[in-house]
Amino acid sequence: MPLEKVVTVTTLILAVWVVFIIAWERISPYRKGLPFFREGFWVDLVWYTIIQSYVLKIVIFDYIIMPLQRSFDWSDIQFVKHWPVVVQVLFFLVTHDLYIYLFHRFQHSNKLFWRIHEAHHSGKEVDFLAGSRSHVLEIIINQTIEFAPIIILGADPVVVPIKAMLDAMFGMFIHANIKIKLGKFKYLLNSPELHLWHHANYREVFHANFSTKFACWDYLFGTVYDPGYSPGNEAENWGLYYDYPKDYFLQHAFSVKRFPEQVLFKYKWFRWYYNLRPRMVRFVKEVWKVVLKPKQSARHRPKMPGLYVFEEEG
Repeated sequence: MPLEKVVTVTTLILAVWVVFIIAWERISPYRKGLPFFREGFWVDLVWYTIIQSYVLKIVIFDYIIMPLQRSFDWSDIQFVKHWPVVVQVLFFLVTHDLYIYLFHRFQHSNKLFWRIHEAHHSGKEVDFLAGSRSHVLEIIINQTIEFAPIIILGADPVVVPIKAMLDAMFGMFIHANIKIKLGKFKYLLNSPELHLWHHANYREVFHANFSTKFACWDYLFGTVYDPGYSPGNEAENWGLYYDYPKDYFLQHAFSVKRFPEQVLFKYKWFRWYYNLRPRMVRFVKEVWKVVLKPKQSARHRPKMPGLYVFEEEG
């Protein structure tokens, strides 16, 4: 199948998956009452999911992987070149997922690398979109290590969009606010049943449940925290135990230099910047009300039975 067609198909599948996960969260929520537009929703959607993903895709592929590919002759190590596409996808899924498990575990035990991972744990309300919140450097490291071998080892180009689609689907699934029990499959595949505990603000889960796609790594290496799901036995407190900035740029600045966010409010420029987005949201809402008002007025205009209007002829 041509690469362009694969990109189109994977994009459509991903769009359908988003709708499916959103509906699933509404129908069978892990934690009831979690609003769709929860705290940090717009930061995660606009800055992390849309803007950051777009920019870093260009940085990683055009300025890191492509120059690396052109600078050296990799033909002697392209051992996956003649494998079936399905085998290639499975190979890179498993090997990269093992790397992610090990690197993720290392980040939780290293003070420096925790600085570029804490953003991912900063959300107080976890849902399908929360997994997109990741520090710029963390994404550059992980996605370069993920996609560079696919290209350098001579895999079919279609492996890249297929792998990216599966990453996004699993990322949304394991962070989704859905109640699910995989039964015996939980020893192989990761799910919210285990991963929502990883995001909980409890000491016992800080060094547990590091897996992304395959939960078997946690069971194999003894890092699983699996209390079993039952009503009343759910994680209830998410996020970090310390104050963390809510703004996208401040979150990245906080990884370099610790500061109390409230101190910055003494600067007029910061107050203007910090309140810019809320003002824009309020403006859009007011415009939306004005646009809908005539329609709503017409729709709810009371009918007066027995009142007829006749036009004069001529």
